[in-house]
Amino acid sequence: MARILGVDIPGEKRIDIALRYVYGLGPSNSKDILAHAQIDPATRAKNLTEQQLSQIVHAIQDGKYVIEGDLRREIGLNLKRLQGIKCYRGIRHLRSLPVRGQRTQTNARTRKGPRKTVGVQRNPNAKTGIH
Repeated sequence: MARILGVDIPGEKRIDIALRYVYGLGPSNSKDILAHAQIDPATRAKNLTEQQLSQIVHAIQDGKYVIEGDLRREIGLNLKRLQGIKCYRGIRHLRSLPVRGQRTQTNARTRKGPRKTVGVQRNPNAKTGIH
């Protein structure tokens, strides 16, 4: 199992797919990085040499890609900023509701979590209908 910038990438997968295990790298970025490093995308990750791995790391650093911890921090700061200025999107994030205008009367279960059933509490001292 090879390591690229502190991330274990699976050895059995093709390198163009395995690079996606790095947070912030997707299909198009992966292809660009491999083209810059001059590595065949069909190569399995376990078959890469140390020199090829270092070429990939240099291609990522030269391309100024924001990945892993820096990207997570940037996203977190963006959310904090939205919540701090109390804008609509920030408030929706704060309340764990859909941010982009989706309906919430039905659906939105991924964002809101499982249903919380509200039941009726019976009063044990209440008069019954039987006389």
